[in-house]
Amino acid sequence: MGANHNIKRYGEQWPNYRIEKGLDILNKLKAWIIISGGWAWHFMSPEDHTEYKHAHDHKDIDIFVHPKDVAEVMVVLAANGFEKVWTRYDHMPSNENFRRYEKIDWLETGKQVRVTIDFFESATVEVIKVNGWTLVEPKTLLSFYSNIHSSDKCWAVKAALQLIAKGENPVGNVLLSKNPLEKVYKNEY
Repeated sequence: MGANHNIKRYGEQWPNYRIEKGLDILNKLKAWIIISGGWAWHFMSPEDHTEYKHAHDHKDIDIFVHPKDVAEVMVVLAANGFEKVWTRYDHMPSNENFRRYEKIDWLETGKQVRVTIDFFESATVEVIKVNGWTLVEPKTLLSFYSNIHSSDKCWAVKAALQLIAKGENPVGNVLLSKNPLEKVYKNEY
């Protein structure tokens, strides 16, 4: 489970390069993957939302891949400079055959950027389609915060839990990316 947030940092936003690097590889993998974690909440949020750090976790990219598509995804990752990275989870028993891939990129400023993909293999993940993206279904995604994902304090997770408890679909709801310290207007529900 994630650590409690420091609300003094609630206005911080992800740098554009983090979003651009993530979208670049996701677009190349789009045909074979199911997006999970922070990027799933990103695509469930209204388009052109503010990229607050506490709304969605963009430190890494979580994907599920059907076993029949694993080889294709690995070819695309290798062709784009991603390499297998060993983690402490690699030898643990798992139904998802977890693996991690990383790529080091350089910005024009000379700054180094690491793009990390956490790759889970599964043929049984429940999915939804949103704007052409295949995403883990929201209730299923929420269930992963007890074992696969750790950012359960992000605004999107908290908002989705509340919306689903009220019988509402979280997809497209502004609360998935809204700073909870900002006033919420009735017409935003």
